[in-house]
Amino acid sequence: MDTGTHVVMGIALGGLATLDPVVAGSHVTTTSVIIATIVGSQIPDIDTVLKLRNNAIYIRNHRGVTHSMPAVVLWPLLISAVLYAFFPGANLLHLWAWAFAAVFIHVFVDIFNAYGTQALRPLSSKWVALGWINTFDPFIFTIHVLGILAWILGAHPGFTFLLMYFIIIGYYFKRYQTRKRVLMEVRVLIPDATDIIVAPTMKFHQWRIAAMNETIFFVGRSLDGKVEILDRFKRIPVPDTPVIEAAKKDPNISAFLSFSPVYRWEVDEFDDYYEVRFIDLRYRSNGHYPFVAVVQLDNNLKPITSYTGWVFSEKKLRKKLGVLPG
Repeated sequence: MDTGTHVVMGIALGGLATLDPVVAGSHVTTTSVIIATIVGSQIPDIDTVLKLRNNAIYIRNHRGVTHSMPAVVLWPLLISAVLYAFFPGANLLHLWAWAFAAVFIHVFVDIFNAYGTQALRPLSSKWVALGWINTFDPFIFTIHVLGILAWILGAHPGFTFLLMYFIIIGYYFKRYQTRKRVLMEVRVLIPDATDIIVAPTMKFHQWRIAAMNETIFFVGRSLDGKVEILDRFKRIPVPDTPVIEAAKKDPNISAFLSFSPVYRWEVDEFDDYYEVRFIDLRYRSNGHYPFVAVVQLDNNLKPITSYTGWVFSEKKLRKKLGVLPG
């Protein structure tokens, strides 16, 4: 989920913690637990700072180690130890338990996004992405904000957020059923599909679709229960050529290929350089595919410039590559 949603989730979990008699019976424990749930709801995303270095490192590592099974164990220990130093009168066991709940819920809800996490590390580096809920879901964010406002206005936080969580659980099941229906419709349209990706959007009744059979990539959408295929691309295996092999060694291309499960490729040859482009097919927006990786190689197959990330026009891509004035 996005940062804002994780913040309100942390506040809500702190409110829910007031149903714990040990927490409710001690002001210092209540204070430390609320801080712990807010921090615990944020700390797995500390790897966002990698974006300050470059997109390749961020893409390869975001939601990786910091969302792994060891991290889910270690983050609560760190949070509770630090907070206990400032609140020595708090109940350490319950402080740890609610910090653990916050970290666990953060990682758990991220699994339901299309981006997913490497939550099974170190057992597996596979990305776990169920694709039920968009990274920012307006309903989930709004219901948390309403619950927080009710708390501010005097409602009992524990029972308020307990009711909210029951509603959210029902919402998740509804999203699952909606996605399942879309998946079934895609299978009817493409009965020989070998892979189908159905990804959520911020709109409840709109989904992105990327699928493939042995020969074709299909890109489409589902709107109000109706599935339509918008683009088709011939599925051409990435060739084993010196240009491609050199391109794959570039950090931006390598990061893209480690993350994207469905993409097409292009190679253009110019007088004094080659340009290799990989295009993720999952994020079609207004006829454009904004998530790309591009590398330019000189005639000796040495990298000149490269980029991976989100760009919504060719002009902006050229600026990212540094081939147009900024």
